[in-house]
Amino acid sequence: MNSEIRGILAIWYRELKVFQREKSRLVGAIVTPVLWLLIFGGGLGSAISITGLNYQAFIFPGILAQSVLFSSIFFGIYIVWDKKIDFLKEVLVSPVSRTSIFLGKVIGGATDSMIQCAILLVIGWIFGAFNIIPGLHLTIFSFIFSLVAIAFMTTSLVSIGLIIGSQMESFEGFQLVSSFLLFPLFFLSGALFPINRLPAWIAPFTFINPITYGVDALRHIILGVSQYGLLADFSVIIGLAVATIIAGTFAFEKMKL
Repeated sequence: MNSEIRGILAIWYRELKVFQREKSRLVGAIVTPVLWLLIFGGGLGSAISITGLNYQAFIFPGILAQSVLFSSIFFGIYIVWDKKIDFLKEVLVSPVSRTSIFLGKVIGGATDSMIQCAILLVIGWIFGAFNIIPGLHLTIFSFIFSLVAIAFMTTSLVSIGLIIGSQMESFEGFQLVSSFLLFPLFFLSGALFPINRLPAWIAPFTFINPITYGVDALRHIILGVSQYGLLADFSVIIGLAVATIIAGTFAFEKMKL
């Protein structure tokens, strides 16, 4: 048991060190959401009215979810890379199970995403404090509970990315599959618009989209606005995290190198 825990921690530490060394990855993960928030939010916000809320403040939780979604799913591409350089083969000759390798990867990827989101939350607090985004008022409470929600979201999404990566043999194949998954999940999550105003034919797709509940949870925590309620939101994102971890461990057991 101790060897398995040490194995998980070793994989986690390796992923953290890789993240720390890739400065451009962190810069891109911060700059892109901020540009979405300021340019897209500022431009579209001038033409959209949401009762009682500034549009940029309204989409801030959605931009956080976007950062989690894209960084977490694309983390799976590192599995393809590890196969190419035979890193996984080296790890598998150690007395560590594939389940522990998977869990170490999940914790490592989740840690990376949470660091990015913590920085974005600090930026959001600055924007709100200096009235760059009116109506965005982050507190210690909202900061901590946002990270809790993000932890469950990124755990499930990193697991999905790793499941995809475990079945892929090339970077191109991974990018093709993930792209078909990413954009529908993001655009149908209510990240950029109120879901209660959607046409009837789109509404069912947002209802079955698990990212919708992550966005709704963050919006409730940060802005006090919710469509489904915090209990329903957390029930879905926690359930998804558990289900994807179980599916991911199975996928890693069946993974071919």
